[in-house]
Amino acid sequence: MHTAPSPLVDRFGRVHTDLRVSLTDRCNLRCTYCMPAEGLNWLPKAEVLTDEEIVRLVRIAVQQLGIGTVRLTGGEPLLRRGLPELVGRLTEVGAELSLTTNGIGLARTAAALKAAGLRRVNVSLDTLRPERYLEITRRDRIADVFAGLAAAREAGLAPVKVNAVPVRGVNEDEIVALAEFALEHGYRMRFIESMPLDAQGAWDRSAMVTADELVAVLGARWPLEPVRREGSAPAEEWRIVGTEQVIGVIASVTRPFCGTCDRVRLTADGQLRNCLFATEESDLRALLRGGADDAEIERAWRNTIARKGPGHEINSAEFVRPARPMSAIGG
Repeated sequence: MHTAPSPLVDRFGRVHTDLRVSLTDRCNLRCTYCMPAEGLNWLPKAEVLTDEEIVRLVRIAVQQLGIGTVRLTGGEPLLRRGLPELVGRLTEVGAELSLTTNGIGLARTAAALKAAGLRRVNVSLDTLRPERYLEITRRDRIADVFAGLAAAREAGLAPVKVNAVPVRGVNEDEIVALAEFALEHGYRMRFIESMPLDAQGAWDRSAMVTADELVAVLGARWPLEPVRREGSAPAEEWRIVGTEQVIGVIASVTRPFCGTCDRVRLTADGQLRNCLFATEESDLRALLRGGADDAEIERAWRNTIARKGPGHEINSAEFVRPARPMSAIGG
């Protein structure tokens, strides 16, 4: 019989229950805000965690550290071979699983992933226009994304969330159209402020569409009422008055939610990060491959969380960009 796990708490009293696991740093898109056209230097296969290593770390997280939800990310996680089998194994250790994807491979995998135990998906989609999608992603794949969204809905991966990052001069004229598309198809729309996590270091604060601007644009289209925020959910949600339809806004930069952060991140090469913007990592892969027992790995995990800072400092002069881009860190 398992004893209840002791919570994973940092020095500010935040309890960590949400784990992001990057399955690969590779991606089949080349989004302009994320990486250069030629892609990046991908991790050598030998450096990427195996299925067995991922399952072991997630088991320790769930059964010994009190992690409740696990989100699989990338790169593009659907590029990982044998993903439904891995999802099944992670479900067996007690993880409640969701997935963040660009949606391109969902049409052929959604049913198998749902059958294996996946609960929900978030699909990134910044435009509804094929020519603009090609411009942003450098790939002509928008039809695959639409098909993937529909397949996820059919498979019962509910709610299917659509994530968009509005950028001035790129796609901010589609804010209402994206929300209308999501509402019409039964998806849940979420808009996210752009963050300084691109590989090129080209993030421009002035191009970021702020949460206040987003709510103003959406509020001009529909009467909105705020939804009471549950726990440490990052999205502020707004209900369209008189309906059950909800739109989320994630104000990572202008209204950071660091004070209630319950997340910890594991990169595809087994590095533990206590913040998306962390400038240091803990090497769990070295422990795994060096023969460490579960107690040693648990201790390393707790020590990493104990060092977590109060917040990401994007808005301070002291802010230092993480050395790795988003595609290598995992969403």
